[in-house]
Amino acid sequence: MEKSLEHTLWQAADKLRKNLDAGDYKHIVLGLIFLKYVSTSHFIVPGKSGWPHLKDCIGKLNIAEIINKAMAGIEKNNPPLQGIFPREYFRPHLDPTNLGQLIDLIDSIAIPQSGLDNTDLLGKVYEHFLRCFAIAEGKKSGQFYTPPSIVKLLVEMLRPFKGIVYDPCCGSGSMFVQSERFTLAHQGQLTDLFLYGQESNAYAHRLCRMNLAIRGMDASNIKWNNQGSFLNDAHPKLKAHYILANPPFNDSDWNGHLLTADQRWKFGVPPKGNANYAWLQHILYHLAPGGIAGVVLANGSLTTQNKSEEQVRIKMIERGVIECIVSLPDRLFYNTGIPACIWFLATGKKQGKKHEPRILFIDARSLGRMITRNNRELSSDDINTVAAIYHCWRGSDNQYKDIPGFCKSVQLSNIVAQDHLMTPSRYVGIENALDKENNPEQFKQKINQLAGDITLLIERGAEIDRIILEGLKNIKLLEE
Repeated sequence: MEKSLEHTLWQAADKLRKNLDAGDYKHIVLGLIFLKYVSTSHFIVPGKSGWPHLKDCIGKLNIAEIINKAMAGIEKNNPPLQGIFPREYFRPHLDPTNLGQLIDLIDSIAIPQSGLDNTDLLGKVYEHFLRCFAIAEGKKSGQFYTPPSIVKLLVEMLRPFKGIVYDPCCGSGSMFVQSERFTLAHQGQLTDLFLYGQESNAYAHRLCRMNLAIRGMDASNIKWNNQGSFLNDAHPKLKAHYILANPPFNDSDWNGHLLTADQRWKFGVPPKGNANYAWLQHILYHLAPGGIAGVVLANGSLTTQNKSEEQVRIKMIERGVIECIVSLPDRLFYNTGIPACIWFLATGKKQGKKHEPRILFIDARSLGRMITRNNRELSSDDINTVAAIYHCWRGSDNQYKDIPGFCKSVQLSNIVAQDHLMTPSRYVGIENALDKENNPEQFKQKINQLAGDITLLIERGAEIDRIILEGLKNIKLLEE
């Protein structure tokens, strides 16, 4: 699809939003895009539920009621779509004129594009709008959207050719969509992938089902309950070949106090105040023999000195389930400035003997380019570089070589000597001497890396302060 068409459609839709909050407007717009898709696809669509009828009703004062009834009619006649449409078309700042203009705008998506049928075009517009809404929502967007370059990096490293793909906090389904693209790009079929997911946010779950349906992907095993994957695991017996996840960072409200005896904690009970190590163990519990997982977490997970987290990390290292750690550049996320990393986990690793007792560390903080004043993006070259290093290291042909300042394959004994801390910058060393005058960009990147290191030290200091304060509170309670 032409870049200019995406931009034009979004600009027009955003103009019609006026004073409506982006989080609310998102469901209104995406619901109409999905209604247009259903009207042109293989679903049972009653006459008054079809897109042509909506177009004929533009200008009527009760257009919001007409839209709601159209969506209800489609759901009634298509059980798999039950509950998928929003019912949010009665809004004070969204009058009949605005709704009519929005229907007109979405109708223009049918403009023919070379090599794309209407379904392809709708899918691409849907995805582009998801991204734009995530940027517009900022900090509120984290529950439903992972930036595309991070998803692409995960998929290129995991390479989900065939098998079960699982995401326990799937948001709008971007991990599934990118996995499907990877499979099709490598001469696979949609039927080669079996998708399983869970989402605790009802709105995000609805977006996910729409996102998959527009691409003809089966969403029957994408489940919702408001308790989430910890308290009410929708797939308790599932063992997946590939797991991709971007859980909420440092979630302190995950009800860990109700799960201290849970069978998923094979490496130790995670702390009640942070879910990072609960997510890692939940994912390992659902990983099939020979399976592989990529989990995006806050950088604090690499160095936390919380006693229970530290013990879990030590056991994970010693039992060989951690394959690779990648430090990500800053400003990749739309909703948080917290530095992030990716943990790559594996069961039954198929490495050569050379790599068996090792973990690969990649410091990718210098990669990426700024695409707006506030946000960075990994390029295709960045993604291919990191993925190629990982697959070379994981192979058995002994072609992998360390790159000073960027990647290093580290023996477990060296990690033990570093108190089991997992920050890549501790291990990769430094690159060749930097010349500020002759290599200003490289110098700037190194300064940014050092700033990131300082940020980590500050975070660790704050965590130690928190632990000390908790200890003092406990002593005070005992005295009382």
